[in-house]
Amino acid sequence: MEEDNHTLIYRQDSDLDLSFTSCTNTTISSSSARSSLARSSLCLSFNESTRISSASVPQSSNIPNLHPRPHRKSDPNWAAVNTAANLSSDGALHLRHLKLIRLVGSGNLGRVFLCRLRDYEHANFAIKVVDKNLLTAKKLSHVNTEGRILSSLDHPFLPTLYAHLEASHYSCFLIDYCSNGDLHSLLRKQPSYRLPIDAVRFYASEVLVALEYLHSIGIVYRDLKPENILIRDDGHIMLSDFDLCFNSEVEPTLDHRVERIKSKKQHRTRYGRYTCCNGRNRKYKEEEIVTEFVAEPTTAFSKSCVGTHEYLAPELVKGNGHGNGVDWWAFGILVYELVYGSTPFRGNSKESTLRNIASSRNVTFEDEPKCENPSMAHVKDLIEQLLVKDTSKRLGCARGATDIKRHPFFDGIKWPLIRTYSPPELRGLSVKKSGKARDGLVTVMPKKRRWIWKGLSWILMKSKGSKGNLNSNQNYYCYKKNVV
Repeated sequence: MEEDNHTLIYRQDSDLDLSFTSCTNTTISSSSARSSLARSSLCLSFNESTRISSASVPQSSNIPNLHPRPHRKSDPNWAAVNTAANLSSDGALHLRHLKLIRLVGSGNLGRVFLCRLRDYEHANFAIKVVDKNLLTAKKLSHVNTEGRILSSLDHPFLPTLYAHLEASHYSCFLIDYCSNGDLHSLLRKQPSYRLPIDAVRFYASEVLVALEYLHSIGIVYRDLKPENILIRDDGHIMLSDFDLCFNSEVEPTLDHRVERIKSKKQHRTRYGRYTCCNGRNRKYKEEEIVTEFVAEPTTAFSKSCVGTHEYLAPELVKGNGHGNGVDWWAFGILVYELVYGSTPFRGNSKESTLRNIASSRNVTFEDEPKCENPSMAHVKDLIEQLLVKDTSKRLGCARGATDIKRHPFFDGIKWPLIRTYSPPELRGLSVKKSGKARDGLVTVMPKKRRWIWKGLSWILMKSKGSKGNLNSNQNYYCYKKNVV
């Protein structure tokens, strides 16, 4: 009888076919299935100010949709959405333009489907469907929080909100689809659930940049874990699930510090500048003033106890209030899990895990061989500085990612070029290879041209006496800065 009701609803005039979902996942309750099968003919609000339909979003909606995405203008997904909207009779994107492929996953707030535009099969999207009638008032506030944050994000390691629907008791978010799943699933496919140290550095660097962006606009994430780190088809990461975030004020500043560097003493002549010192090239220690941009929500404060128990910070467990430091604690837990395959304070039960976190016990490491990789010593030191239970001494709490980037574990990373780095080769990871990579990545040079470039790089290094790798973008984690 229930299936007959579903069929009856499906035969009504509708834009989006959800009828198959009742048999896609047997764990979905009948009430949830009935609610998700309801139809709406309201159009999706296009996520550009010039394309917003005044009738598409109810006035009661408190989720803005006017933020452009400059770095995604050349993205093929935007082109597909633009084309579908332009072909529509009213110039707006409607639910009937979308075709659901399969259920990707479900959570506390809603279900996520893989979908495509009906007239364009080459662009994949994820649509998150939330039935607000099934949620409590607290979870409804989380939905509104996620919608507001998604509408304001513009970063290569964060999702793009292509369209948002607020119709009746449904909220739908059309965002990026990540074909490689999440980092937790990838970790389960590796030997002993561990990643090579180079892969740890790759993913930790991209997560760090994403957190830096969130903190710079006053957003404390509070839900960092491998399950929320999705992997795009190009191998780079994308953070997801922003329903537990909270906003705070942030005051960007320019800090100045003195950095000691190695250089060669130089003399100026009428023919220009050259290096010479009694026939030898001697290195001298010099100092230079480095200006750094710091934007960290150090005044953030909340007393809500939210998050995954193994990633909760001590101040959050104790319930005395917490701030931006919870993200840097979780970042340390994440790095630890990527290296060792488990979290450091995990107990036999949830209660024992929370007791370990709240206790005075410091982080401990598994025994390693005596001749360990120097990078292991650096990653251990990074974890120890992040997992400090006193927030006043925890790395990142005062100056955020600016201080963490300077840690020796990240030596050699050219942060402005991080989007161009090649992802690690791991079991179970399928990276899309094409001449034009997504999200503005650099194009792949032909093999013959690469060999010419490598030969030229070798000649330049030999003539300059440099030991650095000019082609370090591909293997940036092997490059060491010449700084003391």
